[in-house]
Amino acid sequence: MDDESRPSKKPRGGAGSGLTAFALRMAKQLDDVEGDGDGAKKNNLVFSPLSLYVALALVASGARGDTLDELLALLGAASREELAEFARGVAERALADQSAAGGPRVSFACGVWHEKTVTLKPAYRDDAVDAYKAETRAADFMNKAEEAREEINRWVCKATNDLITSILPEGSVHSRTGLVLANAIYFKGSWSLPFDKELTVTRWFRRLDGSRVRVPFMSSSRSTEQAVAQYKGFKVLKLAYAPHRIPTWDESPFEMRRDEREKKHGVRHVSSSGEASARFSMCVFLPDKRAGLPRLVDKMAAAGPSFLWNHLPKDRVEVGDVRLPRFKISSSSELKPVLQAMGVEAAFDVGRADLSGMLVAGRLVLEQVFHRAVVEVNEEGTEAAASSACTMVLVCARYGPTPDFVADHPFAFFVVEEVSGTVVFMGHVLDPSEHAE
Repeated sequence: MDDESRPSKKPRGGAGSGLTAFALRMAKQLDDVEGDGDGAKKNNLVFSPLSLYVALALVASGARGDTLDELLALLGAASREELAEFARGVAERALADQSAAGGPRVSFACGVWHEKTVTLKPAYRDDAVDAYKAETRAADFMNKAEEAREEINRWVCKATNDLITSILPEGSVHSRTGLVLANAIYFKGSWSLPFDKELTVTRWFRRLDGSRVRVPFMSSSRSTEQAVAQYKGFKVLKLAYAPHRIPTWDESPFEMRRDEREKKHGVRHVSSSGEASARFSMCVFLPDKRAGLPRLVDKMAAAGPSFLWNHLPKDRVEVGDVRLPRFKISSSSELKPVLQAMGVEAAFDVGRADLSGMLVAGRLVLEQVFHRAVVEVNEEGTEAAASSACTMVLVCARYGPTPDFVADHPFAFFVVEEVSGTVVFMGHVLDPSEHAE
């Protein structure tokens, strides 16, 4: 079967599909930002689409009008309710911790800090707590902005097991800050089939620009079975993380065990509640050409969410040489210009922003969206963390944007008496350097 026509493994439409499309578009946008004129990337890139998606969905929960429409378009959802239902499901299932049963350690935290002199609307607070599992807290941004910033950063540090020590840089919180939304995700998983450290060797890694660097490569034994799929122009390796332990469906000798049934039929275990159990893996998309990554990123972004899921390996096959470099990368971004380029403009515009669903009184405008992520991959598995924060400022409802007035070219002036409507003096200034005698 042609790879482009293979059925998707994920349901089409809805916020779940929107997350994948958002991830691919964001990767493309960040790749362009980090690159130069010939498309070559300058830096490594890591980010958490889920962390960003949930942060922006929580903004959308309080948005109205064009502001809401732009956010829904970006997130690929039909309504705030759809986003809330998606967030609720993710928090309860995909981000449920599995470490007690031998699976990955996963944690998710979400927080809403509001200026103590303003009040959250009950409906927004309830939505944040119920769907997004958020804590809500009052903060003294007006008088103690730096202390509030440090408190939020400590919260993120604790939630990410110290992998991310801060999300809000200096100056990002000030006396006009009205609301800060933040979340944090932590993941630590062991490979289902760990790499043998004795097989790790240092080899050359070729960069996009043709230069080389020596790095440690993890290797598997030759002629082993791995989940690998080959396509035109690229191949995909899927490395599974050790799952949490689940009893077999039936201990009868006439029934196959769960892992045998999954391998043969491609089905997933379903819990007693009817929900599919979370199953984590790392998927590596490797272009055939050394400088082929920018083109592959473009192709993935253009194709949409089905591209990722349609190209994951289905079966384990016997392979020869499998090498993957150990790596630890981190990134930090201020995403306002990126999101504006992706169509979110009203939320950042003081004259157009409609975030009226958040506060009982007072107007808000989105000031900045911050994101940090870190991931480390080694022979045992993966440890990763991410945090996103949206800062919003209070604006006076009576005024629009603060205008500029720079009289750096010829102008007219009038001296008037307003009650009688009398023009006392008037004139034009064409060259203020000229002086009367």
